[in-house]
Amino acid sequence: MAIGLELRRRGHQVTIATCPSYESKVRSEGLEFAVLRPDISGIDSEAILRMMEARRGTERVVRFLAESARESYEDTMAAAAQADVVVTHPITFGSVLAAEKTGMPWVSSLLAPASLFSAYDPTVPAPAPWLAKLAALGPAAVRPIIALAKLQTSMWLRPVLKLRKELGLPGNANPLFDGQHSPRMVLALFAQCLAKPQPDWPPHTVVTGFPFYDRHHEQQGMAPELERFLSDGPPPLVFSLGTSAVTAAGDFYTESLEAAHRLGRRAVFLTGQDPQGLPADAMSIQYASHSELFPRAAAVIHHGGIGTTAQAMRSGRPMLVVPFSHDQFDNGARVKRLGMAGVLYRTRYNSCTAERALRILLEDSRHATAAAAVAAQLEAEHGVETAADAIIRAAAR
Repeated sequence: MAIGLELRRRGHQVTIATCPSYESKVRSEGLEFAVLRPDISGIDSEAILRMMEARRGTERVVRFLAESARESYEDTMAAAAQADVVVTHPITFGSVLAAEKTGMPWVSSLLAPASLFSAYDPTVPAPAPWLAKLAALGPAAVRPIIALAKLQTSMWLRPVLKLRKELGLPGNANPLFDGQHSPRMVLALFAQCLAKPQPDWPPHTVVTGFPFYDRHHEQQGMAPELERFLSDGPPPLVFSLGTSAVTAAGDFYTESLEAAHRLGRRAVFLTGQDPQGLPADAMSIQYASHSELFPRAAAVIHHGGIGTTAQAMRSGRPMLVVPFSHDQFDNGARVKRLGMAGVLYRTRYNSCTAERALRILLEDSRHATAAAAVAAQLEAEHGVETAADAIIRAAAR
């Protein structure tokens, strides 16, 4: 959204192709919209729970999207019929095939460092985070693990590979690894302090910085009741599970409330649901802009999704990452390395462990100092403008 708005400001026509549930949001900003299947808004809560599991969640997401590659390809071909350039997401498998088939200028994107699968800066995998310890042995120890992951995931991606063969496209690179990257331009849409360029990154990779976009088209500004709560006392602990993990919260919020009580801290819970009865020193709210709320927190406790992580880094406040699945383990490890965060796996999260982890974050001033330094680095980046510049350069080539 942010990059699209910047390109439109520069005089370009922009179409965002995605799930139907985002149409009103896209059109509210004056951008063109096109439907791109599959429609993930129809996924039931049980399926989402399975997709948020650490051990097999990523496999289930990839298999689901791979099975929809043909529909995604058809929708992209229709949406991009008159396009000068197409920009793809790491797992829009059908859109990558459409870009290759048409031969149009193609820019691929990465939302988080985990998608780069570098042997020099290895990803922390959700099913087996302990594998990241192999990094101490050097790239030679990591490469066989990456090769094994390519072999395993190729089975998940058979529908994509079959469609690729039908379309007569050359090569058979794994669509989740090398096959997702454009040979023309790869946009790494994250902060430079999260990951430094490595020898095995794709050529033409540009680390842009985060392209921040944090607006709700149906709610302008902070809710009055939240503003009153924030103004009536010291900075609270803020608990958020983003847009996906919130559906798999389990006892996260009840344990978090008890941890806040043990610490004698006020708390704000972003639950995505109607507010529930809480003590006077806590409140629950369906939605709040992270860019407005997080800077007013004592600490931010979240699942480690890259969007929430970016806003927490931007806020300059210490954070506790509670990863559920996918890239969240890797994101958590990276912000911990920066000195601004702690990590507590979801399977170990309860009121006692959360209290201990938060006490360390809140009482050791080094975490707040590191968080402020990271926020200053992000302030100096211009992710939206840099990404827009790169897309225009790629189209011009």
